Amino acid sequence: MKKFKSVDSLINQLKPDEPIYCIRKQPINIASKYFLRNFPGKILYAVKTNPNPEILKTILESGIDQFDVASVKEIEAVKKINVNAKCSYMHTVKSRENIKDAYFRYNIKTFALDSKDELIKIIETTNYAKDLELFVRVSVSNEHAEIDLSKKFGAITSEAIGLFRLTKQYAKKIGISFHVGSQCMHPISYNKGIHEIGKIIKKTKILPDYINVGGGFPTIYPDLISQPLSSYFEEIKNSLKNLKLKKLPEIICEPGRAIVAESGSTIVKVILRKKQKLFINDGTYGTLFDAGVPNIVYPSKLITDGRIISKKFTAFDFYGPTCDSMDYMKGPFLLPNNVKEGDYIELGQLGAYGLTFRTEFNGFYSDQIYEVEDSPIMTMYDKDDKGEFLVA
Repeated sequence: MKKFKSVDSLINQLKPDEPIYCIRKQPINIASKYFLRNFPGKILYAVKTNPNPEILKTILESGIDQFDVASVKEIEAVKKINVNAKCSYMHTVKSRENIKDAYFRYNIKTFALDSKDELIKIIETTNYAKDLELFVRVSVSNEHAEIDLSKKFGAITSEAIGLFRLTKQYAKKIGISFHVGSQCMHPISYNKGIHEIGKIIKKTKILPDYINVGGGFPTIYPDLISQPLSSYFEEIKNSLKNLKLKKLPEIICEPGRAIVAESGSTIVKVILRKKQKLFINDGTYGTLFDAGVPNIVYPSKLITDGRIISKKFTAFDFYGPTCDSMDYMKGPFLLPNNVKEGDYIELGQLGAYGLTFRTEFNGFYSDQIYEVEDSPIMTMYDKDDKGEFLVA
């Protein structure tokens, strides 16, 4: 992968007509090491967030060697980088063919489920294997999340109690998991999830081998500035203490966005300006899906041909290059007032889901990916007086 010192030098050299995706490796190292130092348990990177080989390789090099996968393709992507990396199949709905491939071809022993039928599929397809690690996923409130995952996955507590008892009979090791939703904006959600797990443990009198608090850890956006990650970790630690268990199970989390968001950005080119509307060459069918559907506002930076940039800022909304009117990003994206056709804009915090959501709709698709070494537009990590990065 070609490397540039900065986004500005990339644009000066390439003068691209297509969107460019940029990868920064340092933010991944910083975020990974923070989780490894401060989270009270094991870290499983959520591969769905960004499965790019360079990203996976950087995560492994940073010290995270376990992965939360949702498909056989994601297992393959990880195993190509490191055949010994542990993958846990945490999607609660899987085909029998995928379960079979995962278990017999890739030696995956860890599976999640949220229904009796899924449990039956797993145990039948693995020929009643005696070495399974099975996680029962519980549905919890996603009220503080920007993207709600509770409607699709998880058994309600009353159903999870019986399912947990049943699953215990077929598991070498058993776990309970939950997910507070993507980009969770308040630590209290983890308290509520752990409280539900406590109810199940108390009712069944079964101590799990694992408690999985899932993902949902936030990153920073211009209009979404959460409490520091340390507050989330403290909430989790205190909630686990409140369970008053004689022996604490092994604790697991599945971060994605918080690990890789700062690592990615997209460089777009302005095709047309209509007052406060900017038509750009990437959009919701490309790397900017999250800017359209959940209306996440990305940090933005104008890069011109060298002319003076206005000090007056204006709120713009974006339109992508396709013929679909849903290819629209409300923003507001704050940019200098004199932005015009031919200018470039860097949009940050796209390391999470930017690459995975791209399509070839209307024939618009760019696979130009380069590494850059400058700092991201926004970061939730600050340096101390020794130059070490700390969470803000």
